[in-house]
Amino acid sequence: MGLAEEEDDFDFEERFTKLKAEFLEQLKEEERLNKLILENLEKIKIKKKSDD
Repeated sequence: MGLAEEEDDFDFEERFTKLKAEFLEQLKEEERLNKLILENLEKIKIKKKSDD
């Protein structure tokens, strides 16, 4: 009374290749955004509180 076994209707190798390429693009975007964030953080000037 279980579910009928269905055959996979996609090409694993093709899907994996596509997902890997997408992941690599996301890593590049992450690097770009991290650099942008660091550049913007360097622009922020914070006055140091004096101890007197």
